[in-house]
Formats: sequence, structure tokens, C-alpha cells
Amino acid sequence: MRIGEAAEAAGVAAQTIRFYERRGLLPQPPRGPNGYRDYDASVLAQLAFIRSGQSAGLTLVELASILDQRREGAVPCAHVHSLLMTKLNDIRTRQEELAALERDLEGLISRSHRLDPADCTDSKICHIIAPDT
Repeated sequence: MRIGEAAEAAGVAAQTIRFYERRGLLPQPPRGPNGYRDYDASVLAQLAFIRSGQSAGLTLVELASILDQRREGAVPCAHVHSLLMTKLNDIRTRQEELAALERDLEGLISRSHRLDPADCTDSKICHIIAPDT
């Protein structure tokens, strides 16, 4: 199948397929006598895998590492598990950071209700944010 047909079947743009080829996520397909790329049906499974991996938060570099392992004949499940655990831990850390930021913002908003704008000085710029000295 040609690139347009593969793109349509996979629900991606032809440019996306070319980009994935340049990045090594997809192998270069053979070309017909006319110079057009000639894809087999396996490209659709690879594109679906890439899209699913991106939906799980994996980067293209991480997905390339998984695909490389598979192409080398290895079963990449342990590697995938490790990548996903790292993503989950990163998300949990980020959630904790966001919860702390939420508390800080709530505190500043609460502070803003207690302060009088007339008491704000040029040196503090805004006494809602500026710490008391």
C-alpha cells in the first residue's frame, strides 16, 4: 500500500509516517519501480503501537528503544514495564508538587482577602506575593 493509504488506515498524516521513518521508529519501506514507498500491513500495527505508547506518555525515544529491542529479537516487556513504572513515579511526584502548589496558591488567595491594597508599597510591588519582612 502507498503512504497515503497507510496513513488513512492508521489515522495519521503521511508526514507523520515519514517523520517516524526518519526517527527510526519505522523501517524504510521498499520502493516500487515508480519510486513510491510500498508498505505492507505490518506498518499499521507498528503505527498503532506508537500511538498507544504515546497515549501512555512514552516519548518517541522510549518507543524507539522498545521497537529496537523487538527488531533485535528480544521481548521488550521488562523494558516496557520499567519505562511505565518510571512514568507512573514521575506522575506521582508531579501530583505531589502540584498539590503543594495548590496549597500555596490557596494561601496567597486567602492572604489577598485580608490585605488592603492601600498598604501596598512600591518596594514590595504586590504585598500579596511579596513575603513579610
